[in-house]
Amino acid sequence: MAFDDDISLAQWSLVDEWRAGKWKTLDFPRLAREDFGLNGVEFVNTLFEVPTEGYLKQLKQNAAANGITMVLIMVDDEGDGCSPDKKGRKEFELFHRKWVDIAYYLGCHAIRTNCRGPLSVNKQEALGWAAESYRLLLEYSRSAGIRILIENHGGVSNDPDWMVQLMETVSDPLLGTYPDWRAPAPDFDNFEYLKQTLPFAGGMSFRNQPSDELTIKMIELCSMSGFHGWYGIESDGREAIRKAIRMLKSVLF
Repeated sequence: MAFDDDISLAQWSLVDEWRAGKWKTLDFPRLAREDFGLNGVEFVNTLFEVPTEGYLKQLKQNAAANGITMVLIMVDDEGDGCSPDKKGRKEFELFHRKWVDIAYYLGCHAIRTNCRGPLSVNKQEALGWAAESYRLLLEYSRSAGIRILIENHGGVSNDPDWMVQLMETVSDPLLGTYPDWRAPAPDFDNFEYLKQTLPFAGGMSFRNQPSDELTIKMIELCSMSGFHGWYGIESDGREAIRKAIRMLKSVLF
């Protein structure tokens, strides 16, 4: 599925407001439109109150009323895509099924998963575990056409070489990366990570960088590399979100 560039709001960017009880997920489409003028939203599964049929139907109506595209669902606390035991790998697939179904019903194009592995792991062995897990989940998601994305949330997923190897091993167009623009660190070169995983990206978890220069450099890398899709703003808090919108618009549009 091809996209033009656009900007969405990740629910996690305002997680403190959700945890304080200020909003319900049913309010999210209106919030994204009225408070930030954005066209899309990216959900977090743990912030869904009660995802029953009536609830999801109302969420679809609220999104339509506000002209909002529901982009994807970030799935946490449903197992690790790099479990060292076969039971854990099967449970990963089973627990993610409902979120594939919900994503399909809402019109999302993808769900985001976590793939960490044990603290001490042989990366070649971990590659086999992850490939098995994701092939199982892709087999389930295929009929719905829902992409399965992996965000660099620690463990093996923080290694860009390993991630590229996983993408090439599974070799499925429905499997992709979801680069988290977390701040650079002594053990993590976020620009190099983005550069290597960009060819497989099904979206961007956008965060403002320590310098505007680095932010612009990363946006330009995506643009010049041919990425077209949603930049989901996950910068923390309202001022950071507004800055992210300005930065993205100044480069992309």
